[in-house]
Amino acid sequence: MGEVGDSRTGHGDPGQPRVLEPSDLDAALAVLDREPVANAFVTSRVQVAGLDPWRLGGEMWGWYEDGMLTSLCYAGANLVPICATPRAVRAFADRARRAGRRCSSIVGPAEPTALLWRLLEPSWGPAREVRAHQPLMVTDRMPADVAPDPYVRRVRKDEMETIMPACVAMFTEEVGVSPLAGDGGLLYQARVAELVGSGRSFARLDDQGKVAFKAEIGAATDRACQIQGVWVAPEYRGRGVAAPGMAAVLRYALADVAPVVSLYVNDFNTPARRAYQRVGFQEIGEFMSVLF
Repeated sequence: MGEVGDSRTGHGDPGQPRVLEPSDLDAALAVLDREPVANAFVTSRVQVAGLDPWRLGGEMWGWYEDGMLTSLCYAGANLVPICATPRAVRAFADRARRAGRRCSSIVGPAEPTALLWRLLEPSWGPAREVRAHQPLMVTDRMPADVAPDPYVRRVRKDEMETIMPACVAMFTEEVGVSPLAGDGGLLYQARVAELVGSGRSFARLDDQGKVAFKAEIGAATDRACQIQGVWVAPEYRGRGVAAPGMAAVLRYALADVAPVVSLYVNDFNTPARRAYQRVGFQEIGEFMSVLF
């Protein structure tokens, strides 16, 4: 592709980002490690897949200052600025604009994501939805006053047909489009199956065997993990299901996955924010999502 820069020295053209290569892995991980909670999603992918674009599911762009790799941008199904300075964001925006939009969303820490979107909106806009304020919340301990729901457990591999309707309902409510659109849901079903298979999908089933509450531990590294896909069936909302359910998932996460657990939530979702706060999650920052 005629990338600028020499991966052997690690020095890129100071005016241009470049696509990182497998030999850049240690330097990229060092950048990701600067903000282990905010970067958990991308870090987890890089730790499994490395920097090969085919395995990673996208390119990792690197930005250099004084010969040092200082900022990254993951360009796959999502466009994600990572530890990105304003100069880096402008360079990433230039590259993204030239390449054309291939992602379904831009997501990341609010400040660099907002700048990235301001620069891309004239050519990529309009977005289907912009969620400018999504509190990033963390905890590293169990709550003192919320008992974990004893009926929340890991979803078994033979329960895919049970969990899938709840996953589809959650995604559709959260994102505004069905995950079954396009490829009929093959990619989404594969992702759900991956989480179930790895023991990171949790649910409470009611007396009829239907999902009353569910959540997953999505991104996971040895330093932080991220709870995602939290959903309460409509008939159980307002009945105090969410907080004990979250406490149960949190217990699994802290015991089996990572010492710090995070999530991010839409600022307008007051019931969810209240439930997370009850379980001890505290706001430490803000994410932003641009949905196409």
